Amino acid sequence: MIDQEQVHKVANLARLELTPQEEEQFTTQLGSILDYIEQLNELDVTNVAPTTRAIDVSNITREDKLQPYPDRQSILNGAPEQEGEFFKVPKILNAE
Repeated sequence: MIDQEQVHKVANLARLELTPQEEEQFTTQLGSILDYIEQLNELDVTNVAPTTRAIDVSNITREDKLQPYPDRQSILNGAPEQEGEFFKVPKILNAE
């Protein structure tokens, strides 16, 4: 399905410098991968719904709860600059 010339061409396009031994190795490996994909293409999946995962995964993160930090001033004191009760950072947006 794939030959060493095609591997050489793709490596060149990707700006990869492969030795002849690496080109031969990748030709064999990519050929095996393409053979496996061809086997998968033979499967009848007309009644199989598309999915992104093989198993269901649920979100187990906790709900965010806004809570004031008890020692806010110590955090502000660690900042390079502050303005009132806030961090002062460089302006990054233009007025345009």
